[in-house]
Order: sequence, then structure tokens, then C-alpha cells
Amino acid sequence: MDSAALLQFAIAGLKNGAIYALVALGFTLVFGSTGIINFAQGEFFMLGGMLAVFFVRLGLPLPIAVIAGVLATAGIGLAFERLALRPRRDSGPLVLIIITIGGSMVMKSLSRHVFGGSELSLPAFSEGPSIVVAGAAIERQAFWVWGLTIIAVVGLTWLYSKTKFGRSMRACSLSHEASRLMGIDTARIVMVSFGLAAVLGGIAGVVVAPLTQTSFDVGARIGVKGFAAAILGGLGNPIAAVVGGLTLGLVESMSIAFISSTYKDVIALVLLLLVLFVRPEGILGRATREKV
Repeated sequence: MDSAALLQFAIAGLKNGAIYALVALGFTLVFGSTGIINFAQGEFFMLGGMLAVFFVRLGLPLPIAVIAGVLATAGIGLAFERLALRPRRDSGPLVLIIITIGGSMVMKSLSRHVFGGSELSLPAFSEGPSIVVAGAAIERQAFWVWGLTIIAVVGLTWLYSKTKFGRSMRACSLSHEASRLMGIDTARIVMVSFGLAAVLGGIAGVVVAPLTQTSFDVGARIGVKGFAAAILGGLGNPIAAVVGGLTLGLVESMSIAFISSTYKDVIALVLLLLVLFVRPEGILGRATREKV
């Protein structure tokens, strides 16, 4: 394999990894405020792309349709938290996780009935041929993927480390009861977290739709990859989510280059299991101890 072909595989891995990272950031946000895993995150990805296509077909210009798709996805995320999760907020984590799984199934089913079962395409954000670098072609849309991922991780890092809201989110992940006693509005923290997670999922969905098309059933696969990336990097840390996503994307791409595309998912799963055995807190996670 020559260097240009190897670079092409690396670029593909970084592109896919950035998509996984955006979804992983959504998992990180919700986990950072609730301590649970939101398995509806993949459906937020699906809804972002599907809704953007829907608004384009209504005649809206592409930029407005994209923004409308992301905002509509955020609204669905807020409604999901308010109607499905908040009434059971005093239940155990397992109950809440099961609710997110059920919500994922409902969103997928409704999307099939509303948007149909066929694949839908969204125009590229930037027109023009691919950019050739050292013999490797890079789609212009890939730069949107990388740029939005950088903006998202910088924004979330600032939110967690520099704002009162971010500190309140971390407090909620440790103990909602203690946070309430300290005067933190935990219900608002959780609601906003779900809204932001839906925004991240929607952004990932709209930015990847011009590259791969979208359909009602894309959420499950990307949700699993995003969850794997979050675990791989270390839950609760935006930078770790990006590291996990890029690592997973590169491993998948290199496995295609040197082994076979048939085994890319298996190899990625083996990598995840190895990390869980050797370093359960993730690549950049911190080990925690509890006194009993």
C-alpha cells in the first residue's frame, strides 16, 4: 500500500471518528448531569438529518433548514426529558436507562411513519470538488465535520470548567439530593443537558447526511459507536470523548486497510473490551475510589 492510499484511509478514519466524537459528546453531557447513559442519543443523530431534509423539501434554504433541523431536534430532546424522564426522576438509574431505550424505539418508529423508509439525501454545505492533499482526496464536507467537532469540544470544555452551570452539572452527577440541598435546580440542569445533547446529536446528523445520506434506522448503529467512543475515551470528559471517537474511527479505518472491511466492527469491539479490562475508566478517565 502506497502512502497516498494510507493517508486516504487515515482521513476517512478521522472523519468517521469526528462523527463518533460528536455523538459521544452527547452521551458525556447527559452522563455528566444525571449519571445515566442516554441510549436515545443515536436517535437525536437520526432526527437531525431527517428533519433538515424535511425542511429543505419544504422549500427552506439549506442554511435555514439545517438550523431548523438542529433546533427541532433540541425541542424533541427537551420534550423527551420533560415528558418521559422527569416524572420518574426519583427512580433508580436502571429505570431511567430503560426509559431512554424505549424512547429510542418510539422515535425510530415514528420517524419511519412520518418520513418513510427510504434513504434521504441532503445537499453538501460547500459545493465543489474534493481537495487533494498528498494524493488523498478530502471531501469539502469533511472540513465541516472537523470544524464543528472542534467548536463543540471547546465549547463544552469551557462550559464544564469555567461556568457555574458546568460545576452544577458535575455536582448533579455525584448526587442529585446533595445538589438540591445546596440550592441547585437539578431539574433545570437535567433538562438543559438533554437539550444540549440533542443539539450535538442533531449537528452530527445534519453534517454527515451529505456524506452518507440518512434514514430512519441510522440512529442505532451510530449510537453504539458513539457510546463506544465515550467509554473508550472516558465518560464525563469532553476531550476524552473526542479522543475516544478519533481512536475508534482510526482503528476501524486501518482495519479495513490492512485486514478486511468485514472485521472492522469486530476489531473496534475488541479494542473497546481491551480498554475496559485494562483501564475501565477509559483512556483519559480517572480512576475513582469509594469508601464503604
